[in-house]
Amino acid sequence: MKNEPKNQLFDRRNFLKVAGISAGAGMLGVHRLYGNTQKPAIQGFDDTGSETTAQKIWTPISDRKIRVGLIGYGVCQFAAAFGFQDHPNVEVVAVSDLIPERCAELAKVTNCKKTYPSLEELIKDDKIEAVFIATDAPSHTQHCIDALNHGKHVACAVPAVFGSLDNAERLFETVKRTGLKYMMFETSMFRENLYAMRQLYQAGCLGKLTYAEGEYWHYSENGIDSFKNWRHGMPPQWYPTHSDAYYIAVTNGSFLEVSCMGMPSDMERYQPANNVYNNPFSTQIALHRTSEGGMARMGRSSDTIGHGYGSETGRVRGTKGSYYDKYDGVVKDLPDLTRPALPPSMEGGGHGGSHGHLTEEFVKAILEDRTPLVDIAMALNMTVGGIVAHQSAMKDGELLKIPQFKL
Repeated sequence: MKNEPKNQLFDRRNFLKVAGISAGAGMLGVHRLYGNTQKPAIQGFDDTGSETTAQKIWTPISDRKIRVGLIGYGVCQFAAAFGFQDHPNVEVVAVSDLIPERCAELAKVTNCKKTYPSLEELIKDDKIEAVFIATDAPSHTQHCIDALNHGKHVACAVPAVFGSLDNAERLFETVKRTGLKYMMFETSMFRENLYAMRQLYQAGCLGKLTYAEGEYWHYSENGIDSFKNWRHGMPPQWYPTHSDAYYIAVTNGSFLEVSCMGMPSDMERYQPANNVYNNPFSTQIALHRTSEGGMARMGRSSDTIGHGYGSETGRVRGTKGSYYDKYDGVVKDLPDLTRPALPPSMEGGGHGGSHGHLTEEFVKAILEDRTPLVDIAMALNMTVGGIVAHQSAMKDGELLKIPQFKL
């Protein structure tokens, strides 16, 4: 494929030989990420919020159990963090991680008896109907394509693709061809404020959005441990979905064009010679033209003084009202702004209580045979704007067109 970034050449099967990372490196334990006694290692993981869930009563729509495989138990331990093992309509029948100790721990925390040494082996299991892919971001596209081609519905951690517009086209065509469910687990979709914005927008309470902004400030002094160090010096806008959702997930719209400015960093990993991306920027601020004709400012930064604060949030302004912590507008008869109910066995979890809601939405989409909320078009529209934004930043803010995806 043309213009592929160097990181697309990562060889997963050579990782254990090349990386020299011990099997236990980076293992944090679910209780450390989400418990009350220790501070999480990654910004956002301690941001829970299940209060609104209790206001509604969950009603089952089926007694069927979907047979699910969980893949990927690295530093984020996402395969277990989204609660598939706790959903009454799910049976976790197999798990996988490349590192045997991590795979065994994933099986233990999800109470699963069957393990596979790799995704490539797990997706051959005909008993599995759906998979949740929480592997390294550079591998997301190929892993999802492989799983879809083996007849599995796919849920995937963000981003849908990593730095490659060609891969976006490949994934889009595969989802359309197979007719299977695909959902990107964008956590901002079920944050309390974004969910309220979406309900207000869909009900016409905001009008057309004249302006939106999202921010994803994610500081880490030494970088976050990752497979083959893929996070090391990555272009910030290649991981844009937590911020870009504050327009695209609210409206189901897209970004048409972008001008992006970047700020170089003094941090070692953001020196172009020290990362595989030849990337100098730790902060990138993108100004997008939206599909409604408005504007959206989306910021991504991994640099600050000291330890800084983490932020995954946004705000919107429309022709009928705005939302910044609360609704302020002309419409008085507002829709229900509280998030859907969860099964009693599930918690909202991290990232603002979004984890459980994403799993519930994916499971219901399969049971109801419908398109998931964060479908392939929305997932790619949330992702490719950042890829083009980085191209713009490398060209000193040149205004560039963004590919469009629509089902």
